[in-house]
Amino acid sequence: MEIKTDIQIAQEVEMTNIREIAAAAGIDEKYVEQYGNYKAKIDYNLLQDKKDAKDGKLILVTAISPTPAGEGKTTTSVGLADALHRKGVNVMAALREPSLGPVFGVKGGAAGGGYAQVVPMEDINLHFTGDFHAIGAANNLIAAMLDNHIQQGNALNIDPRKITWKRAVDMNDRQLRFIIDGLGGKVNGVPREDGFEITVASEVMAIMCLAKDIDDLKEKLADIIVGYTYDDKPVTVRDIKAQGAAAALLKDALKPNLVQTLEKTPAFVHCGPFANIAHGCNSIMATRMALKLADYVVTEAGFAADLGAEKFIDIKCRKAGLKPSACVIVATVKALKYHGGVPKADLAEENLDALEKGLPNLLQHVENVTEHFGLPAVVAINEFPTDTEAEIKMVEDKCRELGVNVVLSQVWAKGGEGGLALADEVMRLCEAENHFRFVYPLDISIREKIEMIASKIYRADGVIFEGNAQKQLKQLEALGFDNVPVCMAKTQFSFSDNPTLLGAPRGFSITVTDLKIDAGAGFIVAKTGNIMTMPGLPKVPAAEKIDVDNTGRITGLF
Repeated sequence: MEIKTDIQIAQEVEMTNIREIAAAAGIDEKYVEQYGNYKAKIDYNLLQDKKDAKDGKLILVTAISPTPAGEGKTTTSVGLADALHRKGVNVMAALREPSLGPVFGVKGGAAGGGYAQVVPMEDINLHFTGDFHAIGAANNLIAAMLDNHIQQGNALNIDPRKITWKRAVDMNDRQLRFIIDGLGGKVNGVPREDGFEITVASEVMAIMCLAKDIDDLKEKLADIIVGYTYDDKPVTVRDIKAQGAAAALLKDALKPNLVQTLEKTPAFVHCGPFANIAHGCNSIMATRMALKLADYVVTEAGFAADLGAEKFIDIKCRKAGLKPSACVIVATVKALKYHGGVPKADLAEENLDALEKGLPNLLQHVENVTEHFGLPAVVAINEFPTDTEAEIKMVEDKCRELGVNVVLSQVWAKGGEGGLALADEVMRLCEAENHFRFVYPLDISIREKIEMIASKIYRADGVIFEGNAQKQLKQLEALGFDNVPVCMAKTQFSFSDNPTLLGAPRGFSITVTDLKIDAGAGFIVAKTGNIMTMPGLPKVPAAEKIDVDNTGRITGLF
């Protein structure tokens, strides 16, 4: 039997006009700004007008440590929302926008998969409504105004060697990581070292995700530290008077995007920083809007529970006053075998020994969610066609032996119908005892916060502050930035900062190489290991397979 690709499935579905989807979600027509027939932005005044409405229940979907086999976190999120929809529940999904970098790089799209997708899949994975372009433009406007200030006399006494603000482009382009610009003589600027981040790693993206309204957006933009003076005083966007123009570029991008699933469930898809280098959650505005409109909201946090879910709890929930009702931890047989030592090429073959060896990765994530986040949780085994009955049974039996809730999810193959058992369990958990808590308090030192995350969540023996990190630690505390959350920038492939240490490693330390304050977003970024904010393309990029025909039909997206 031929297995259809994600894009084939998405292109065969007959979509409903987005106005009908909005109406079904309880969104008055006056808030709907259409982008064609199947996408719309929803005016943020809806939040103000519905401020007294009761919030629905928030369901977080996270996963085990990712592998090349894929885990299907977005697929599970969409399928769960569709399953709840089938049960007659008033439900919405609140998901992240994909970055062009992974779409053209190694991961492919991020709109779900199989029969659990959001559509129009091609638009969502490519330019969508232009949000990321607006974020990149705002980022680069700040960079241009900063360099122009130095060129025009440097009244703020900015040290060009201490500029921390980078330019941004939403593409995997390693060539731009480190550059020298301002060359060509006096009229062309001040020569200095510079570099690019991928747009999703920009602080502007984090601010978009964490802003509560347009005024809050403008204040957060103004607070961004772009560099330091010759006498080590911070220079902000407010100092170079760029916040108003940057906010003007972002005023439409701040409005959440409404789309639909293959089964017509309404879904917000809005913003999306990488969870390995940023906080990895969709926007507070989209999540809040969904909670005011629906009884159940299914949302996701990037990568595994040690990254996206931890930051969802300690950064997003803390800043937005959110309290999740339940958590779903997605796992696949293939990924667990990979964590058990099976090479990618052999993952389709049954291997119960490797599967058992890989299970500790899943169990550590479950323990983190239930013990350290205090949330009722269920493991969703995202079924693949190559999984055998014996493999599925082993995961179910091992989980149940340890008292871990587990449900087989077949949403990839069956859409919402394949997620009905998961929906039942999630609805039950939403009424269960909930001891939601943060991993660390805010009123301890930066070092102590990092050490608590490393010991509790990663199971590290300790934290080593290397190179500039020791000096930066003292500088940030002297500047009064010790009372904000910490955003760990760490490889997504391992609990450690070494991507080759799979499973649930022990006997390792976390090495912090750089500390930076994102004062606008309101957190400290702690870079560990060899993490980078500008990825590169693989030897064979996914872009090589993407094409468009003379009718405008796109192929090769997955």
